[in-house]
Amino acid sequence: MSLKLRLTIMNFLQFFIWGAWLITIGGYWFKTKQWSGTEFGAIFSTMGIASIFMPALTGIIADRYISAEKLLGIFHIIGAGILCYLPQVNDPSTFFVVMLINMIFYMPTISLSITVAYSALQKANLDIVKVYPPIRVWGTIGFIVAMWMVSLLKIETSPAQFYVAAAASIGLGLYAFTLPKCDINKGESNKTWIEALGLDAFKLFKQRKMALFFIFSMLLGAALQLTNAYGDIFLHEFDSNPLFADSIAVQYPAIIMSISQVSETLFILAIPFFLKRFGIKNVMLMSMFAWVLRFGLFGIGDPGSGLVWIIISCIVYGMAFDFFNISGSLYVESQTDQTIRASGQGLFMMMTNGFGAVLGSSVSGVMIDQFFTSAEGVRDWPNIWFAFAAYSLVVALLFAVSFKHKHDPKEVENFSH
Repeated sequence: MSLKLRLTIMNFLQFFIWGAWLITIGGYWFKTKQWSGTEFGAIFSTMGIASIFMPALTGIIADRYISAEKLLGIFHIIGAGILCYLPQVNDPSTFFVVMLINMIFYMPTISLSITVAYSALQKANLDIVKVYPPIRVWGTIGFIVAMWMVSLLKIETSPAQFYVAAAASIGLGLYAFTLPKCDINKGESNKTWIEALGLDAFKLFKQRKMALFFIFSMLLGAALQLTNAYGDIFLHEFDSNPLFADSIAVQYPAIIMSISQVSETLFILAIPFFLKRFGIKNVMLMSMFAWVLRFGLFGIGDPGSGLVWIIISCIVYGMAFDFFNISGSLYVESQTDQTIRASGQGLFMMMTNGFGAVLGSSVSGVMIDQFFTSAEGVRDWPNIWFAFAAYSLVVALLFAVSFKHKHDPKEVENFSH
């Protein structure tokens, strides 16, 4: 089996595990368990909490003590056991704890899988910039395939989705031990634990421009998981309306939502053109206004004649998600000193996927329960989405006014090379 195929299988399974439950857990939570929105917001915050500290800690372990491919295998096998236990949980507080433990083991495997791929490609003397992206795109395909499988099997509201994820997790866990060996440094490391954890990058907050960038990264990060959390259950709850109960979008909502991931893979290809033509700040602004459209179109959509708006919203998602993540990463790359560049990237991820995700998940759950849910438990989805759109619009306008950055084409040239 060729190295590229081996790494492709790894990436496919890595994101298949996540795709099997991430989009559909809302259906299980609200339809099957009938738990509250406040508690559900806390569930989605577990990804952010784990992202704040676990990838950095795991990186230290993989660098110094246990090789990355073995750690990848160990974490996925443990994760499989936790996923199998989730359906046995019958109260939301315990579910939160178990999901947090699951995320503590899953989130670091994303960076571990990248480490394994980069190490193997370097040892094979292959050009990572050219070879890795076509391999990585199979991760998104794995995510989409998992969503389609769960939807077509009609287990979107069933605990069976966790067993599907667990089966893939134990498969990847065992498979990881066959992957090319990554080197570890058992000797003394020149890095302190402060440096290894990326905490030295916090000195970037002394620069007003970087401080603003990271604050807006956190504020936008609050929006990143909202449609992942609520998109599936939004479509599911149309089943109480006889006009929509038998529609494709209500019967197979995860398939409709998977259009977002397809769009994501396509917009990645457009990023170099947009960066070169409009510059980093404008591309980030496009992302922010795309979030306004993403939520606003959901607000006017429905599974009937309004399905076109939901589909357009899913297409817009690719721009909303990719443009900020890629251009933001490039901004950090171009503005930070080489000695803390890796730490700066880690801080960017910490602010978006860590603090931002925790903020968005927690506040949105409380907000939906307090202001947009009737005494009978009926959620006012149009106004929920319009509230999210209004939030995104405020963030975009504040960013446009307060963040100053002059477009330099060399930044894009350096990124391309």
